[in-house]
This record gives sequence, structure tokens and C-alpha cells, in this order.
Amino acid sequence: MNRRRRRPHAAAAVTVACALAVLAAPALTLQAAAAPLPPPPSAPKKTLEEVRTEIEELYHQAAAATDAYNLAEERTATQSAEIVRLARMIEGGRKRIDTLKAEAGAAARAQYRSGGIPQSAQLALAGDPQLYLDTAGRLREGAKATTDLLGELTRAQAELDTYASEAGDNWTKLEADRVRQAAATKEINEKIAAAKKLESELAAEERERLRRLEEQARQRAQTKWLDTGILDELGADSTAEGRKAVEAALAQVGKPYVWGAEGPDSFDCSGLTQSAWAAAGERIPRTSQEQWRLLPRVQPKDMRPGDLIVYYKDASHIGMYIGDGKMVHAPRPGRDVTVAGAGSMEILGIVRPS
Repeated sequence: MNRRRRRPHAAAAVTVACALAVLAAPALTLQAAAAPLPPPPSAPKKTLEEVRTEIEELYHQAAAATDAYNLAEERTATQSAEIVRLARMIEGGRKRIDTLKAEAGAAARAQYRSGGIPQSAQLALAGDPQLYLDTAGRLREGAKATTDLLGELTRAQAELDTYASEAGDNWTKLEADRVRQAAATKEINEKIAAAKKLESELAAEERERLRRLEEQARQRAQTKWLDTGILDELGADSTAEGRKAVEAALAQVGKPYVWGAEGPDSFDCSGLTQSAWAAAGERIPRTSQEQWRLLPRVQPKDMRPGDLIVYYKDASHIGMYIGDGKMVHAPRPGRDVTVAGAGSMEILGIVRPS
């Protein structure tokens, strides 16, 4: 009896305990949520030298992408001109085929009017030997003309097919280079935007210090280059064309760098050298990489004013030697065409346009 009476009390006690646990749970959860999270570990602040190096690398990558853009643009222009030329050839070929077909049709109609009997057969049936002899030569000439007409028609059609195939190939290349241009444009803009963002995050005093660091790095490289004794080996003589190219390049000092620009108001590095040498009467490739690849190379000790100095392992920058250990170049976005030490950057080699 007593055992039965205690059971309801035990069950009630369990129910109350469970209810208290349920009621307490939200309070505990709120307490846990209200507790502040520990702050994430902050990234160590970059030194100004590290920022300078990063900015320089971003502009270097932008310069390499600019070369890719310029090459694709040059090829696009060439392919477009070739497609126009081929289109004219195709149009001319079609007109020629129409003319040849008209001539062949006229010959066929003449034969139909004669009853379908070849002229040679008609002549033999005429029973006049003298007439046969007099006309036989003309008949041979006519047969040869017909054969030549058919041969020319065949050749014209083959040429037309070739022009159409070449135009198709050039169109495919044109589209591929347009894709390369678009990709290079995107990369250039991204790299330049990233470099500008890094620089904009600096205080005015830090930006000034950054400029001084850039200049000091250039001066250290120039001093190291001069310490090799290179100036003792170099002469000041140049060709008439070289002097004209130097004058043309120096006349652009102070104009802004703009990627893809060839003048007259702004330039990129290879646009400047190409434009200067064009003023001297010499056509050279558009990009720094193509100038390095295609122009004759010279030894550093033989360098003379007007020669082009190619920088970095990927030939992504170029300037023009002007003598006395100096060069003129279009440095990078945010800078103007300027005179600098010829050894102020990593030299890959020297080429000579003329």
C-alpha cells in the first residue's frame, strides 16, 4: 500500500525536474551566445618595402599582359586587312567565273544552232577540199580556245576555293586574337587596380616615402651596373638614324604612360620605341617581346645611342639608350615618359633596329 502511494509523488518529482531543465536551457543558450568571441589574430602589417615590391610586381605583370594585348591587337589588324584583301579576291574570282561561264554558254549555244554537228564534221561533209584546208587551222585554234577556256574556268574555281579557305583561317585566327585581347585587357586592368589600391591605402607621408624607396632601388641598380666599368667601353657615336630616333624619343618626355598607346599624346614602353624609330624611318615590331625576338642583338660593350635595352627575363619592358649611361622610357601607369639610368632595372639584353 505504501509503495503504491509513493509512486505518484516520484513521477511528479521527475516531471518537475524535466520542466525545470527545459526552462533553464534557453537561458544557458542565451548566456553562451552573449559571450564575446575572441578576436581573430590580426595579420602583421606589411613594411613599406614589402608594399613597394608588391606594387612593382603587379605593374610588371600588367606590363607583360600589355605586351600580350599589343601583339593580339597587331595580329588582329593584320588579319582584318588580309580578310578584306581576300574578300576582294573572292569577289573578283566570282566575276571571272561568271564571265568564263558566259563564254562557255555562248559556245554551247552556237553549237546548238548548227544542229549539234561539230564544225569539223560539217566541213568534211561539204565536199570542198580547199575549204577544208583553209578552215582546218581555224578549227584547231577554236578547239584550243575551248580547252583553254575550260582550263581557266577550273583554275579560277580552284583559286576561289583557296581564297575562301584562307579567309576562313584568318577569321578563326582573328577571333582567337580578339579573345586574347579581351583576356589581356581584363588582366591589365585588374593588376593596375590592385596596385593603385595598395598605394591608395597608404598615408600621404607613406606614399612619399614609397616614391623615395622606388628611386633608391633604381639608384642602387644603376650604381651596381656602372661599377662594372661599362661606361669605359661605350662610345657616344651613333648613326644618323639612331640620333633621329633618340631626338624623337626625348621629345616625348613628360607625356603620360598609357598601356596600349602608340602616341602622339601618350605611350607605353614599346609604343615609345616603335614611334621613335618610325620617326627615323625604320619600322620595328610593336611589342617589347617581339622587338627582343626579331631585332639584331648586340653586346653590351658595343651599345650606342638609339639601341634598345630590353629589361626583365620575360622582355616585358624596353627603353632607348641615349648615351652617358642613360636611357629614355615610358615606365608604367601613373608615370610619365622620362630619362633614367640605363642600368636601373634588370637588363636582359640590347637590340639594334638599324
